[in-house]
Amino acid sequence: MKLAKIAGGLALGAAALAALPAGAQEAAAAAPVVPTAAMVSKGDTGWMLISAALVLMMSVPGLALFYGGLVRAKNMLSVLMQVLTIVCVAALVWVCWGYSMAFTNGGGLNSFVGGFSKVFLKGVDVNTFAATFSNGVYLPEFVFVIFQMTFACITPALIVGAFAERVKFTPLIVFTVLWLTIVYFPMAHMVWYWPGPDFQPGLPDDHGLLWGWGALDFAGGTVVHINAGIAGLMGCLVIGKRRGYKVEPMPPHSLVMTMIGASLLWIGWFGFNAGSNLEANAVTAVAFINTVVATAAAGAAWAIVEQIVHKKPSLLGAASGVVAGLVAITPAAGFAHPMTSIVLGAVASVVCFFFVTTVKNKLGYDDSLDVFGVHCIGGIVGAIATGIVAAPSLGGQGVFDYNVLPAAFDASTYSISAQVLIQIKAVVFTLVWSGVISFILFYALDKTMGLRPTAEVEAEGLDIAEHGERAYNM
Repeated sequence: MKLAKIAGGLALGAAALAALPAGAQEAAAAAPVVPTAAMVSKGDTGWMLISAALVLMMSVPGLALFYGGLVRAKNMLSVLMQVLTIVCVAALVWVCWGYSMAFTNGGGLNSFVGGFSKVFLKGVDVNTFAATFSNGVYLPEFVFVIFQMTFACITPALIVGAFAERVKFTPLIVFTVLWLTIVYFPMAHMVWYWPGPDFQPGLPDDHGLLWGWGALDFAGGTVVHINAGIAGLMGCLVIGKRRGYKVEPMPPHSLVMTMIGASLLWIGWFGFNAGSNLEANAVTAVAFINTVVATAAAGAAWAIVEQIVHKKPSLLGAASGVVAGLVAITPAAGFAHPMTSIVLGAVASVVCFFFVTTVKNKLGYDDSLDVFGVHCIGGIVGAIATGIVAAPSLGGQGVFDYNVLPAAFDASTYSISAQVLIQIKAVVFTLVWSGVISFILFYALDKTMGLRPTAEVEAEGLDIAEHGERAYNM
């Protein structure tokens, strides 16, 4: 079967052989390539470490400032604290059991989740390797652990924007640990886990569910954005609307900080998208340029639509458009041609604008910072459109067949309609998986620990009540 060239996946490499069943060990050992330090490029390693630092910058300070500027001054520190603490907790959870659950063989449940053979990074050291998407090209396994850690850090942090200004701190952190364990790690496994190009022919059934479908997700359209976006919607529905919503004004307290945050997100996103190629090569450049032009088109499109509809383009709108473009190009970054990326960014921006300004008002849900309207909807548009823009006939990169050695590419076999159907299937699965489990987690925590602060605390602001501090003492 034709498998997608999905960046972000981890090859087992030689270090994982001991964790495999005996039969799988024999098949993997038959691979013609045995990973060694000689197959590691210092250039690839350096680029991936820089990319990891860029993705971390997306969370803190990027996302923290972006969200912090959008809330009222009395709640700014609470948002900063939520994002910062989620990043800290997620990093610890990742190295303790997340990496193992996402990127090892899960035995009988392998289609859905990995195992526990690498909990606490057991067996991971300077002599173990992770595969790239090229035969015979590897990374130090620690590099891959670090890079994917930053994805696990930012994804749950995205969720908090949906119910900003009305959630208690401690149950939110408990939710984060549970959500990462039950939702994110399995999702990352299902989309990105496979044994690598050297081992795939000998282990044709060793992969996650959506990988096996052939779903294309270069850097996290399903795993990160749809996953977090639908979870955010479930959270804001369970918690309820902000007190005074649609009755009293709730303007952002600092669009300057939001602009700074959006800019840091854009810069950091080069690590997010271009880093997901796992190598420093021509495809990395494709992902890099697409991250520029799709985002630029989306930011401009949102401003143009606001000029037409409201007669005034706003900074908040332009920043929202930029984020919508970044989200939409994420699953397609390494597959699309720059010209189709421009179209994708512009279309996604218009669709997200419609959801943020019209659908949200029609349905009446209080998605405080438009996590669902931008991340989930933008992710859906990008994920489905990836099936179109990846087509070689449109200048896309197509897909590689990793079931042969060496991995082969055949442009004549690509079908846009077939790939779009696979993409839709992956989107629906992600919405159901994350939506249902997230709702159950939020509901259970609300009934046990209580998610929402009292009316008095909300009126005073979460900064003082939850953290004993103010953002501004003037």
